[in-house]
This record gives sequence, structure tokens and C-alpha cells, in this order.
Amino acid sequence: MISKNLHDAINAQINAELWSAYLYLAMSLDAESKGYKGVANWFYIQFQEEQAHARIFMNYLNSRDAKVELLPIESVPSTWNSVLDMYKHTLEHEKKVTSLINNLAAIANEDRDFASINRLVWFIDEQVEEEESAREMIASFEAVEDNKYGMYMLDKELATRVYNVPSPLATAE
Repeated sequence: MISKNLHDAINAQINAELWSAYLYLAMSLDAESKGYKGVANWFYIQFQEEQAHARIFMNYLNSRDAKVELLPIESVPSTWNSVLDMYKHTLEHEKKVTSLINNLAAIANEDRDFASINRLVWFIDEQVEEEESAREMIASFEAVEDNKYGMYMLDKELATRVYNVPSPLATAE
């Protein structure tokens, strides 16, 4: 049985994941409106991934016979000064999500809830990847910031990114 404290925290995390999805959708739309279709694609895939993360948490609560409670999603920013600003915002946001996931793991550890700890290991690993990816994108865009051809080529490269179903969802279906 999952504790009330962890149950409430996971429901809050579901909301945070959906807010993250909404944020990345806004970034995708802003990038597209500025003519960066590859960047828009990169952020649209982030949008899909965050929705999947929320679903993984929902599936987990359901598997533990705990009620999923969807909360209102607060508004997100809708415009950024540059693509580089989008990725800097992404890194700061992912650091915040990492702290939220770490808090869930701390609660699960305190509860000695080994099933939850096991599920959260996947999210902890995922957050390492998310922060690393944002840092790599920042470095890439800093390298070409004043180079129109470099921006064009990087945007074209990002257009090739594809969505992959996260393993906890792939095995659940």
C-alpha cells in the first residue's frame, strides 16, 4: 500500500509533468512561429515525453490501487526572446523537475516503499538525461548563435528527432 504522503506527492507530480508538457508545447509553438521548425519539432517531442511521464505515474498509482487526481494546469509562458533562451529555460525547468523527483524518492525511501523506489529509479535516470540534453542544446546554440548558416543547419538536424515511447509505457501496453 502506498502512503498518503507519497500518493499526494505523486498526484502533484502528475500535475507537474502535465505542466511541463504544456510548457514544451508553448515552446514548440513559439519556435514554429519564428520559423524554427526543427526546434519546434524538438520541443514537440519533449511535449510528448512529458505527457508520457504523467501517464507512467498515472499507471503506477492505478497499479497500487491509489486514485489519480487531476488538478488544474496553471498557465505557462508563451514567448521567448531566442531559441537559446528557450533551452536555458528548459535546463532550469528540468533542474526543478529533478528536485521534485528526488523528493518523491526521499518520501518513498522514508516509507520503505521499495516498489515506488524501483519505479522512481527510472525517473531519476531520465532526469539525468533531460538535464544533459538541455546542456548540450545550450552549448550547440551558443556555438552558432551569430551564425545564420549554423542556426539553419542545427534547426535542420533537430527536425530529424523522433519520439520514442518510454520503456515503462512500452512494456505496459
